[in-house]
Amino acid sequence: MHNAFEKVIESVGKWDDDKNIEIESLKQAGSNRQYFRLKKAEESFILTYNPGNIPENNAFVSFTKHFNDLGLFVPRIEFEDPGQKFYVQSDLGDVSLFDIMKKEGFSENVKTLFKKTCASLAQLQIIGGRNIDYSNCIATRSFDKQAIYSDLLYFLYYFVRALDLPYDKNLLLNDFEMLSSYLMQEEQQYFMHRDCQSRNIMVNDNQVWFIDYQGGMQGALQYDIASLLWQARAQMPYEWRDELVDYYFEHANKLLEGMLKKDDFLSNYDGFVLIRMLQTLGAYGFRGLFERKPHFIASIPFALNNLKWFLENKKLPIRLPALQKVLHEIVADEVLEKFATVTAGPDCKLTVHINSFSYKKGIPDDQFGNGGGYVFDCRGILNPGRLDEYKTLTGRDKPVQEFLLHKTNMPSFLQHVYGIIDISVEDYIKRSFEGLTISFGCTGGQHRSVFAADRLAEHLRDKYNVNTVIKHIEQEAKNWINESY
Repeated sequence: MHNAFEKVIESVGKWDDDKNIEIESLKQAGSNRQYFRLKKAEESFILTYNPGNIPENNAFVSFTKHFNDLGLFVPRIEFEDPGQKFYVQSDLGDVSLFDIMKKEGFSENVKTLFKKTCASLAQLQIIGGRNIDYSNCIATRSFDKQAIYSDLLYFLYYFVRALDLPYDKNLLLNDFEMLSSYLMQEEQQYFMHRDCQSRNIMVNDNQVWFIDYQGGMQGALQYDIASLLWQARAQMPYEWRDELVDYYFEHANKLLEGMLKKDDFLSNYDGFVLIRMLQTLGAYGFRGLFERKPHFIASIPFALNNLKWFLENKKLPIRLPALQKVLHEIVADEVLEKFATVTAGPDCKLTVHINSFSYKKGIPDDQFGNGGGYVFDCRGILNPGRLDEYKTLTGRDKPVQEFLLHKTNMPSFLQHVYGIIDISVEDYIKRSFEGLTISFGCTGGQHRSVFAADRLAEHLRDKYNVNTVIKHIEQEAKNWINESY
């Protein structure tokens, strides 16, 4: 991590040697790609640093240039690293369609944005798919029978096996073969985004823009619209899904001059909904159950509920008895209970009090009569206060945050903290406890402890929606204000 940031600074110099460029880290998603916002005067850009997967970089750049030439709604490529380890693209902002949906719920504005996405998706697939160069695809040129079968094996190895459920391997593999063959009946000549979901749709100037299509390949139309409307975390109303797939079909069919047959399209669409749900569960299994990434573990219940509704309300496109048996087992009540996410509802009594403090002044006293709580020592993290440029700043200032994120072991430290705290928070919510105190100490209560306290509050708010009160003891003495989430 430390090395990576130094490399990014070098990368910025290759693009533009202006020393006045401000670099800001952006949140890392599920991949190993690292994103940075570059600010230069009134302009801003996004740098994607991905030295470990050069083919992925080449695919994104190649596809983007092609889409730019056609006037489609994707970012512009501003610069390519000659060594192909990074690229710079236009900045589409921080607001995704998922963010707006999370804020507004399923409002008319959100439905309008989804309709825009459906229409633009049809253009990306059909117009963007014409004369496109697939030679830079990172895996395979097309979503063919082998690719479909591979997704099914991904689901089997990383989800079904992880649950230790019984199944007949030969019968299940036969069903995989039949489903793969069935889906290959659909035309495979269009561009397939491969990860078309609301987090990868940016909203800027009331227009929708596509990002993260580096895994794109040639394939059927139905896969991407199934991905968009059946995104596990989105939990879109089911009547919306039916309305929006019809809306998408009309736009796609118009671009194809009426060559699609609606009944055939929708019948095959259900098959692609199923394959997308199983691929998603495989990904959540790998990232969550094997790599132990909390976000993916927390997403499993949403995916299982999607699958359960599908099995109860839709028909499998063909007879797949062994697969159907496994699917009903993984949506059984005992499995759903195993992955149920604990969140703080409106009647939750718990408030988590988070302090930052200076060890020079002593550990904070217990104010709530329950004997205290957790105290974490941040003094093992390299202290930015030793450096002149950070001495007058705090853990809430961007330069200090960048230092702690990229030049210290703070990210690893916080991951361990989250793992410990999550156990107590989940238990306290279930048992209707009213208070939990967590304190972070460092030498002066100014840099490391402040940063750690704020990050933990953000984590607990995002994961559990629990009420969190932050008290920066040393900073409060300097007229800082307490914050509640």
